[in-house]
Amino acid sequence: MFSVAVIEDDVITLDLITDALETRLSATVYPFSRSKIAREFLLQQTPDTLQLIISDQVMKEYDGLSLLKACRSANLLVPFLLITGDPVKEVVMEARKLGVSGFLAKPLNMEALAEKAKAVALAGR
Repeated sequence: MFSVAVIEDDVITLDLITDALETRLSATVYPFSRSKIAREFLLQQTPDTLQLIISDQVMKEYDGLSLLKACRSANLLVPFLLITGDPVKEVVMEARKLGVSGFLAKPLNMEALAEKAKAVALAGR
């Protein structure tokens, strides 16, 4: 069993992701619809308390790339999956430089999301 932080400003999508991870993987999910609150939470975590972060890219306050940068700056080196509906080359390149673990394209397929989350979380152990 592992813990996942999910940051997605669309509450319906957030609920779907949370449900998929809880039911398919028995994961403990920390869901956040506000990236500012999520950032505060993330900066208090360690690889022992959190094994995976899944974040939308386009959000108010902090975007996914900003959250990834904050985590890496704080030495929170846990797998990080970035959700995007429009993969901009510059964002993809920057995310790769920062060590993103992978990308998920919108619209999300919950079965594929659960499989990728499981693979990435297990690889990070």
